Amino acid sequence: MQSQNLRHFDNTAPRVMVVDGSRMVRKLIADVLLRELPNVRIVQCGGIVEAKVALDHGQVDLVTTALVLPDGDGIALARAVREAATQAYVPVIVVSGDAQAHLEARRFTEDVTDYFDKSLGTAALAEFIRGYVQPQSIPGARVLYVEDSRVVAVATKRMLERHSLQVLHFIGVEEALEHLEAHRASGRDGGDAGADLVLTDVYLKGELGGKDLLARLRNDFAYGKRRLPVLVMTGDANRDNQSELLRAGANDLVLKPIEERLLVTKTLFQLRLSRLVEPTGAVVPA
Repeated sequence: MQSQNLRHFDNTAPRVMVVDGSRMVRKLIADVLLRELPNVRIVQCGGIVEAKVALDHGQVDLVTTALVLPDGDGIALARAVREAATQAYVPVIVVSGDAQAHLEARRFTEDVTDYFDKSLGTAALAEFIRGYVQPQSIPGARVLYVEDSRVVAVATKRMLERHSLQVLHFIGVEEALEHLEAHRASGRDGGDAGADLVLTDVYLKGELGGKDLLARLRNDFAYGKRRLPVLVMTGDANRDNQSELLRAGANDLVLKPIEERLLVTKTLFQLRLSRLVEPTGAVVPA
């Protein structure tokens, strides 16, 4: 499988709807889209009513929306998109300054495909959108993967390796920590952590689980979210438990059963974000 098959749509001239009450934000997102995908056709809407009218007049391939709109919210818009006869599977992305808080509180519904926090800045926004309109692999990027199920591990490893990622698979947290500790102790390669991203299941058969690994990385190793991103895989539908993982320092969650496009999109976005220069005030306008 080639990386282009990760695309969330195949249209060479995709129609993208940008919904935000701020004309400035709509223009900013439109400019990013035009830069990343020159053939894109952009439909700008100031709220839900305008968006519904636009949906009645033609199919769209991607929707970005603010969380707070003049006549409702982005979650209601996402539901409206799903209810449109031909729009059931279009990606709906919430772009909001409150995205992280809503993520931790698990307020996003299944109608929302993904989310972006404005505080990450315009460069990160461009990288995020690129993950949907022009997905690009990062050949050789190392994913430290902890999973004790051989069947799940083989399938997930193949998903990541199909996109040129190097997967370092460990059955248990203990072995993963030994690998990371060896790199930290040696100080090799100018402070190389031993991986570029950690992907771990939350429930493991060993004495330590995914939550323990997350706690060690964030507290004992003192690796921040940019220094070493952590994605946690879970089949636990309990929103309180999901919120706990995010508050403990997980960059994002990958819900089971695993959907390859979302797994790889989230992985590549976190890898690209970790390589960006720290924000210098270039925050997306509220």
